[in-house]
Amino acid sequence: MTQFWVIGGEYRDTGFTELVGDGEPRRYGPFDSHAEALAVWRAKSMETVDLPLFRYSIHEDDATEYWVIGGHYADTNFKDIAGGGAEEREGPFADYAKALEVWRAKAMATVDDAHARYRIEKR
Repeated sequence: MTQFWVIGGEYRDTGFTELVGDGEPRRYGPFDSHAEALAVWRAKSMETVDLPLFRYSIHEDDATEYWVIGGHYADTNFKDIAGGGAEEREGPFADYAKALEVWRAKAMATVDDAHARYRIEKR
C-alpha cells in the first residue's frame, strides 16, 4: 500500500538544496492517502508562508528512485560542503544495485579523505 509523507523544513538559501540545523528534513506522516498528506502540506505551507526559506513537498513511500548524495565536507560533522557549495547528487537510478555501484566508486575514490562522505537515498 502506498503511503505519503510531507517532508521539508528551513533551507539555507532559495536554491533549496541544504537544510539548516542538523541537515535532516522534518517528516510528517505516513498518510494513507494523498488527500491527507495534502492537508498537512497546506497547513505546514501556510504556517511558513511569510518565510521564503521554508519548503515542504509530498513524497510517496514506494518511490523507486535512488540517489547518491555527498561530497567533500568542511569538517567531520558532514553538514557543510567545503567551500560553501551544495552536495553532489547523482541519479536518479531505477534500482538500488546501480546506485550502490556508483556509491562504491565514489567511496573508494575518496577512501583516504576523512572529510568525504556519500550516501544512498531513496526518494
